[in-house]
Amino acid sequence: MGSPGSGKTALLEATRRAAPDLRLGAVSGDLATDHDARRLAAAGTPSRTVTTGSACHLDAAMVHHALHDLPAAAFDVFFIENVGNLVCPAIYDLGQGASVVALSVTEGEDKPQKYPPMFRAADLVLLTKVDLLPHLPGVDPGRIRAALAAVAPRPRMLMVSAATGEGLDAWVAWLRERRAELARLLCVAAVRN
Repeated sequence: MGSPGSGKTALLEATRRAAPDLRLGAVSGDLATDHDARRLAAAGTPSRTVTTGSACHLDAAMVHHALHDLPAAAFDVFFIENVGNLVCPAIYDLGQGASVVALSVTEGEDKPQKYPPMFRAADLVLLTKVDLLPHLPGVDPGRIRAALAAVAPRPRMLMVSAATGEGLDAWVAWLRERRAELARLLCVAAVRN
């Protein structure tokens, strides 16, 4: 999840390059185009678009419908790239195993405090476009982290750049850890049933 222009699609393209061994898939929400899904497919990530018209978010039924065209069992990690928005997507459960928010360094240090439901719902915040920090002397990642800590119960933030690859190793490691954790939880649940 994240604002329009926060770098969601670029991050997924970079994830494909950083983790060629992971089988990735995606659904991209967009009001009117299939640009993001085409970008992801060109990068080697099978993907589908869910065009929402005037809806500012995806819902579980939309994602479910899109999955009919994708072999979900063939993926190690499946991304749901929500419509660019910091309000609506936070309150809809899409059946996701984790929620990640992309926050660009160019968006302002106060975004977590202005949109607390989005950041409270996040398992991870990716501070994107950190390669631009030398050109933004007034932006302090420490203040962004403090704003996140003011609204999120367990804030976790990684600094990444899709352009330079900075932080992508930590991001991919987080994905692998989360995937393993979810697999363990599914095994425990299966044993209990």
